[in-house]
Amino acid sequence: MPHTTPACPQCGLENTYPDADLYICPDCGHEWPQAGAAAQADDAGGDAGEGTVRDANGNPLADGDAVILVKDLKVKGAGATLKKGTKIKGIRLVDGADGHNVDCKTDLGSLLLKSEFLKKA
Repeated sequence: MPHTTPACPQCGLENTYPDADLYICPDCGHEWPQAGAAAQADDAGGDAGEGTVRDANGNPLADGDAVILVKDLKVKGAGATLKKGTKIKGIRLVDGADGHNVDCKTDLGSLLLKSEFLKKA
C-alpha cells in the first residue's frame, strides 16, 4: 500500500499519520492541519499569480501579443531610442535578467524589454 500522508514539514520523516483534522509525526511530535498540507502542496506546484507577466496597466501579457511602448527607451549599444507609442507585434515572454521579461523584434533588432514599459495593444 502506497504511503499517502505527507512527510513531516519539521523533521522531513514520512512516519506520519492522520488523526481527526491533523497530521501527526510520532518521531518529533509535530502536529499540523490536514487542510494546510493540501494548500502547501498546491503552493509547491507553482504560483500562477506570481509568474504572470503584466503590462504597465496591470493587464496580463501572453506570447504573441502586440504591445505599445509607454515611454521613450534608450537602447544601450545602439545609440538610438525607441519612441513612445511604437507598436511591437509578436512578443515572447522570457525569464531575462534584471526584470527584462519580454523578448521582441524591433527596427533596432531583437531586444529584451521590461513589461512595465509596455501596454497591451
